[in-house]
Formats: sequence, C-alpha cells, structure tokens
Amino acid sequence: MSASIASADAGFVELVSRSVVLRERNIDTDQIIPARFLTTTERKGLGKFAFNDWRYLADGAPNPAFELNKPENAGAAILVAGRNFGCGSSREHAPWALTDLGLRAVISSEIADIFRSNSLKNGLLPVVIGQELLDELLARPGIELRIDVRERRLHLPDGRSAEFPLDAFAQTCLIEGVDQLGYLLRQQEAINQYEQRRATAQSQTQESSHAR
Repeated sequence: MSASIASADAGFVELVSRSVVLRERNIDTDQIIPARFLTTTERKGLGKFAFNDWRYLADGAPNPAFELNKPENAGAAILVAGRNFGCGSSREHAPWALTDLGLRAVISSEIADIFRSNSLKNGLLPVVIGQELLDELLARPGIELRIDVRERRLHLPDGRSAEFPLDAFAQTCLIEGVDQLGYLLRQQEAINQYEQRRATAQSQTQESSHAR
C-alpha cells in the first residue's frame, strides 16, 4: 500500500502510510546526504543520494539489506528513526533529499532543532513522540500510521493516538503547502492595504502639523 495524502491545495492535512524503520540513533545529516552531493542548489533529483552510503554497496549496486531498498517498503512516506535524528551540520539538502525520496514525515523521540526547522520550511513534517512509544514503533516496522496535521496527532492502528508539538505558523504552512516566503506572498493584498493606511495616516499627520 502506498501513502495516502489528504491535501489542501499543494499541502497536506492528513498522511496515511506504512512506516519504514531505521533503528539507528544519532543519524546525522552527513548520513542523510553525504557532503560530496552538496554541489547543487536544485532539490529535484537529490532523493537518489539520500542515505547513499547505506543504500549502495561498494560496486554501486543497491544494498538489499538496507530498509529503504526492501520491496515491502516501496512507497512508504513515514520514516521512524532512532533518537536524535538529523543531528550534525545544518545542511538544508537533508530534508530536500528525504522529500525527493518520497518521505513526508519523520518520527523520532528527538529531532535536531536545525534539521527540524529546515524540514518544516520544506514540507517535511517532524513528529516528536515519547521514547516508549518510539520503541514500540521501531519494533513494529511496516504498520500503517495516520498523521493528522490539523489535530497535531499521530494515530496508531489500534486506536491509540499521541499528540506532537507543531507551532501554528508551521502548521499553516504545511496545510497550505507553502514555505515562509510563499506565505508572505499570499498576504500581499493585506500588506498593500496596511501600507496604504500607514501612508494615509502619515500624510494626515503631516497636514495637521503644517496647519498648526
């Protein structure tokens, strides 16, 4: 079963997918995308380099033992990873590579702050949950999970759910499918109206001052 995304325009409000599990802790950004692939500013195509040194053998052939190469994980959009995911350098290429690979959410008990910030700017949802629940998900790869962005909740197949932190602005950007600049551009009309009111108020103040 491939991932199902309930969308609002280009964003998403709900994600349903099987999980793919990487149990390793402290997966850093150099493991997510090695530094030698940071020579481009294009996001498209970076997915083929995601987890490159784990996904491929020395001769360049896919490593059949790596979770993301296994046929049963094809199309999975939710990655469940060990604690402290995304640590290391602050390369924005890391979430670019993961989203180009087809992932839309990463679940862990701890996600590095800079990686989390970069992810939210690029449509990748970081879901932080308690260690006990994470241990359960790590032990049950391939289960179907549902993430509700509006409710900020992760839903399990047995009916349990867990809330995860997500600030209101990031939530809005995810639902609307825009980054920070895109959000501001959507407010252009309101910005223009504000500037017009401000210019009018300044003009009236100057006229009043001259009248005195």
